[in-house]
Amino acid sequence: MSNSRGRGLQANALGTFDTVVMAVAGSAPAYSIAATTAVLVGAVGLASPAALLWCAIPMLGIALAFSYLSRIDVNAGASYSWVGRTLHPFLGFVSGWALVVSATIFMVAGSLPAGSMTLALFDDRLAENTALSTVVGAVWFVIMLGVVLGGARLTVRAQLVMSGVELAILTLFAVLALFHSGNARAFDWSWLGFSHFDGVSGFASGALIAAFYYWGWDVTSNLSEETRNSRRTTGLAGLIGVGIVFVLFEVFTIAVNVILSSRQIAENDANVLTVLGEEVWPGWGGRLLIVAVMLSTVATLETTLIQVSRSLFAMGRDRTMPSALGRVHRTWNTPWVAVAVVGGVALVMFVASNALGSVGQILSDAISAIGLQIAVYYGLAGLAVVVAYRKMLLKSPADFLLGGLWPLFGAVFMFWILVESLGQLSSAAVAIGIGGLAVGLVPMLWYWKRGSDYYRPARLDATRTIEAEYVPGDHAAARPDAHEGLPTDF
Repeated sequence: MSNSRGRGLQANALGTFDTVVMAVAGSAPAYSIAATTAVLVGAVGLASPAALLWCAIPMLGIALAFSYLSRIDVNAGASYSWVGRTLHPFLGFVSGWALVVSATIFMVAGSLPAGSMTLALFDDRLAENTALSTVVGAVWFVIMLGVVLGGARLTVRAQLVMSGVELAILTLFAVLALFHSGNARAFDWSWLGFSHFDGVSGFASGALIAAFYYWGWDVTSNLSEETRNSRRTTGLAGLIGVGIVFVLFEVFTIAVNVILSSRQIAENDANVLTVLGEEVWPGWGGRLLIVAVMLSTVATLETTLIQVSRSLFAMGRDRTMPSALGRVHRTWNTPWVAVAVVGGVALVMFVASNALGSVGQILSDAISAIGLQIAVYYGLAGLAVVVAYRKMLLKSPADFLLGGLWPLFGAVFMFWILVESLGQLSSAAVAIGIGGLAVGLVPMLWYWKRGSDYYRPARLDATRTIEAEYVPGDHAAARPDAHEGLPTDF
């Protein structure tokens, strides 16, 4: 299925620790808390911690699906390849396209907070200026574009610095919040239950937003061709990443519920974390958390660029999109055409979004739209692993639970919140979410009619050893796990 002509990506550039860092950075803990908490509280109120808790369980099922699928197919396209080789090539393309569209929309939505948070370090009033935030955000985006172009090693070094400082600041404030005495309300265990949701549809809309919080850990799978011992490392790093960000999300969402009033949350819709910092540590707190959010936003712009550029690279290589996207730079071993195209499109959309309204409104619609697309490609991956491992699921209870039932539950949950939330979202969010997916039908049908080999796939079956036809760098020795049999020890 894969086209191995031309240069490959840089093999063995990332180790296990690097990949875990990328998984955490992909979910962008500080950014997600800052940008999404007000949206989540607006949707479900005090049930915010419950939405994150109950979404984490099916999300772990999807992380398990990615883990097992990455063991039998090493491919920069990840779910695009897996779904295409198990369910149907059309569904595989939709899965890859959903990631490309959601990541591109996110780079537009994410660049605004990067700009506004940078300005907030100097003057809070400047941060409210959407036009100025757009310019500064665009500068950050171009810098990250350069880092991603520079190769996987440069990317992970930048990530270690940004995410290291971010996580240190968040850990400090998690401890400070724990000992904070001035409370807007007392903690209640019911916040983790279902009683505060406004019925089933209210739970679904909260879960859709919670899915956006977690989204991004799967960047490890898109980096699989550049990771040492990737058949094991990428999936494990994704699972660890989900676990780490779950703890951070819960701690800070509960802290927001306890320490901040409803009015404070509503009035600071794109800046909740800064207000929390000021309450916990007056004077310095807000500034430090602004730094954390700024670093988190820039870091996740980088991981999102990696996800979309690697997905487009795989599509170009398979000729399901223009083949130029599959070109790799001679020096940096990065898919430079894909990076440049994504960068150009995102920058144009970013500048155009300046005319759409306030930072808060743009964020709200974009987050909901991205949630719909995430649900599509995560749900399809959850189904794909069950099909790929179907002949092995009854070999032991662990196989059945971890390789079948849990990922299947994750898939059903994703599709359920997709359908349930459609009636709850704004027309703008639905138009962006579903319309973005519909646009993908054009290249899909065009390249299908042109006879791309992707649409005649070698079926993915976990009972056989599946070696990726594409070898990074065009040398079998470049991939240390190429000689191994299929690791099927669940």
